[in-house]
Amino acid sequence: MVLAMQIKTIIDYLEEIAPLSYQESYDNAGLLTGDPRWELSNALLTLDATEPVIDEAIARGCNLVIAHHPIIWGGLKKINGKNYVERAVIKAIKHDIAIYAAHTNLDNIRGGVNDMLCRQLGLGDLRPLAPRSRALKKLYTFVPHAQAEKVREALFASGAGHIGQYDACSYNTEGYGTFRGAADTHPYAGEAGKKHREPETRIEVVFPAPLESTVTAALCAAHPYEEPAYDILLLENSWAGVGSGMVGMLPAPVDEGAFLQQVKTQLSAGGIRHTALLGKPVRKVAVCGGAGSFLLPAARRAGADVYLSADFKYHEFFDADSQILIIDVGHYESEQFTPLLFYELLTKKFPNFAPLKTAVLTNPIHYLH
Repeated sequence: MVLAMQIKTIIDYLEEIAPLSYQESYDNAGLLTGDPRWELSNALLTLDATEPVIDEAIARGCNLVIAHHPIIWGGLKKINGKNYVERAVIKAIKHDIAIYAAHTNLDNIRGGVNDMLCRQLGLGDLRPLAPRSRALKKLYTFVPHAQAEKVREALFASGAGHIGQYDACSYNTEGYGTFRGAADTHPYAGEAGKKHREPETRIEVVFPAPLESTVTAALCAAHPYEEPAYDILLLENSWAGVGSGMVGMLPAPVDEGAFLQQVKTQLSAGGIRHTALLGKPVRKVAVCGGAGSFLLPAARRAGADVYLSADFKYHEFFDADSQILIIDVGHYESEQFTPLLFYELLTKKFPNFAPLKTAVLTNPIHYLH
């Protein structure tokens, strides 16, 4: 069953969960082909939007393909079908199929790709391996005492005021403000053309940077002044709500060899590359879906026994330096549960929506057993 809605409805929800501003600078997440105003027929969920996946979307009546990896990474100067990217794009455009990608923005959120990988490995007590800085902003505003509670509640409802596991967080100080409105103003207090002194509460709240327009709109709607005064500052604080990789704990220590076999089984890995065993049990595990060698130093700083990721180069294995066990499970293997993640997110939000998971194996790597 498919709800009567535009493709934009799905996109707006995915970008509410994983804002495009959370993607890395090299990435190309977002709507790659199609018109968000099209009526949705159904969605096909996949890791890669390859040509066989587009064929499958056509055959199964889906005009939206939601992929993890963007099929278009850089600018296409020509689109004449000379490679797999151009062929997929041509076919999607020809058949009015929208391709949407949620990539590193979905990697970098709590409840995203890395959480999904941790779930498969049985890890708990999760936190980002490399929390992002400059992802939070702080709002300062000045409100008449009598209206302060109303404005605070509006700010909280808009998504402001969350600090870790706490919500409704604010700091408030009392003082007074002065103002004089021009002749054509209608001030909340005092008279136009006359200087006025008003007892005010200064309210401070933090919020995720992508919510700025939502938070300021809520402020202006709840504030009694014609022209609310407010300041917004970008914070340097690291924030555990967004970040690369994840680190978590196994329920109990496990032998290294047993953990390797567990990983191979749980991830259906055709082959695993790893550094020398260290002869100690595994309890704290760091992960990064996809190419994650850049986070090895963070995994070591976190005191992880194991760092599980993909796409390590030969010399990068030496960087374990007998301090940590590197496990390279393969790029596809580390992200293969992303279509399931899409499915869970969408069906939770839209209970009567039944998107389809691809039946196409898009892993380009094969193993000789």
